Amino acid sequence: MIRAWLILADILIHLLLFTSFIFFYLNPPSYTHLKKAIHKPKTYCPEPRIVLGKLPFPKLDLNATMTLEELQRIGQQCRAEEYRIEENIFLESTLNERLHALSTKMGNPVFIRIFKEEAILEVWIDTGSEYAHLKDYIICASSGTLGPKLKEGDKQAPEGFYKVKKYQLNPNSKYHLSFNLGYPNKYDRAHKRTGSFLMVHGNCVSAGCYAMTDEKIEEIYALVEGALEQGQKYIDVHAFPFRMTEENMNLYEGNRWYDFWMNLKEGYDYFEAEHRPPQIKVEENRYELYE
Repeated sequence: MIRAWLILADILIHLLLFTSFIFFYLNPPSYTHLKKAIHKPKTYCPEPRIVLGKLPFPKLDLNATMTLEELQRIGQQCRAEEYRIEENIFLESTLNERLHALSTKMGNPVFIRIFKEEAILEVWIDTGSEYAHLKDYIICASSGTLGPKLKEGDKQAPEGFYKVKKYQLNPNSKYHLSFNLGYPNKYDRAHKRTGSFLMVHGNCVSAGCYAMTDEKIEEIYALVEGALEQGQKYIDVHAFPFRMTEENMNLYEGNRWYDFWMNLKEGYDYFEAEHRPPQIKVEENRYELYE
């Protein structure tokens, strides 16, 4: 019980910092001409409606009984909300504008990175010399906590290196549009992990998938489908718990998944340095990079 209250106190401190951040960014004179309301996508952060000019302050029922996992989940979603607001204070470029700015087009090879804690799906596109950052998409809903999916029904979203081929696309999904991540992959099977139908899809609901709004999944799906139709054999999708900087890794040094995350970091670091997806295989129950 004491631990739960400590976590609740940590959440409230983050909310106070979050409120200060919004106050700073929404009140300078240079922002007074921005009248358009900014609404956040659905998350599990309580009462997180964001409107320009109003300070958000999630309402927590302090008399409610909450599990430790529920408190951790609220904390993660609220931290992700801070990232969303910071990234969306200014209007984003449209997909066509970004394609034009990078001198690329629909159908060029693409690469996807997913970050759970930040609730962001990144799309990168091949420009010929390297992959360039095309666009970020907010993950509308996800379930579970940081850490890999272990078994069917645990409502965890996968973490690891996955490949999406043409047969994994579903234009007739009940979640608007979807593509299957290919979980469990060879690594997951080597560790006896189970589960099925783990996808990126629309409809903004999740029980282990990465869910987007219908509008956003249409863009992501079009980029993936276009690249596969133009000859890309598969789309690499790398799902991470968070941005795997040295600073973030130090924060999680005592976590039970630290060694697993260090293995994922090898792929993260390669792409950060080369701006090309690494070649990855599974040997001796771990991910290995090769040329």
